[in-house]
Amino acid sequence: MERKNNEMKKIDVQMVEDIATGAALLGTGGGGDPYVGKLMAIQALKKNGPVNLIDIDEVPDEALIVPAAMMGAPTVLVEKIPSGKEIFKAFDSLKSYLGDEIFAVLPIEAGGVNSMIPIAVAAEKKLPLIDADGMGRAFPELQMVTFHLYGVSATPMVLADEKGNSLLLNTINNFWTENIARNATVVMGGSVMVAIYPMRGKDLKKAGIRNIVTKSAKIGQAIREARKNGNDPIETLLNTIESYVLFKGKINDVIRRTTGGFVRGEAHIEGIDQYKGETMTINFQNENLIARRNGKVVATVPDLICTVDAHTATPITTEGLRYGQRICILGIPCDKKWRSEKGIANVGPRYFGYDIDYVPVEELIKNC
Repeated sequence: MERKNNEMKKIDVQMVEDIATGAALLGTGGGGDPYVGKLMAIQALKKNGPVNLIDIDEVPDEALIVPAAMMGAPTVLVEKIPSGKEIFKAFDSLKSYLGDEIFAVLPIEAGGVNSMIPIAVAAEKKLPLIDADGMGRAFPELQMVTFHLYGVSATPMVLADEKGNSLLLNTINNFWTENIARNATVVMGGSVMVAIYPMRGKDLKKAGIRNIVTKSAKIGQAIREARKNGNDPIETLLNTIESYVLFKGKINDVIRRTTGGFVRGEAHIEGIDQYKGETMTINFQNENLIARRNGKVVATVPDLICTVDAHTATPITTEGLRYGQRICILGIPCDKKWRSEKGIANVGPRYFGYDIDYVPVEELIKNC
């Protein structure tokens, strides 16, 4: 995936497959199932050709760039399939309102469907995709992005649904954006497509998390090649990115409900192999938030808590958790921007209502 002789990196169909796998892992159970988004991206690539992938530093300081994404409860997207036109309507409407040419598009987060939608937009609109996002993982609320930490406004933004409705928002701050947009999303059927956080290149260079697309592709490629070559994909994954095995077990219960535009619940896992006789509980709100082993916290947001199939390392979203699945739970350190005082205040365990102080996963794992 490295550049050679300044050769432009291209996103083709194989890279889409790898990005979908890697981003689904980094999505920590959220960001939507990649399948539908992957179909949209592949269709757009086959119609329009490969997408150019550019580095943050290749974006001019005054260039306008716009993230594109799905907003809502991932469980809804399983049944309410997008028409495929919503995101283009949202993107075009925001461009028209701003009255300026959009230089490039980027993902707002690493997550299954939300890693794919920007690729489809880039292919359809003949724009480059920027190798960056605003989370380095997935989070459930709109203000939970590094852009917010650096004072970038989420609005103007446009929401569009599959029925043809669209809504332009201008708000006084990003928390109001989340509240108003979340309620609109519920009324519009539980999931919408959005064009959001329009900003200039100079803002992205300060606020963005770099190289997330190539990181996702690297993870997906490693898992794919491990399976092909008969190697242990879990072990390969551990050698590909900094990560820790938190638990291995069988799901024996999942409590899950869709409410207020989110998927909320918890998964109960019974230990297998070296963890036999032990238990783990994972609390989630779209994404996995807290992991407890035998009642003791072993990982919390903003660090990544990722569930994968114990044999294939296929990432499993929170809506995909099922009774009887054999899974491996991994902990991955978050981007350093989230470990700042402001970052922890915005996305730490106490923000989500847990009476727990944030401790880095690499420190918690030492005491297991």
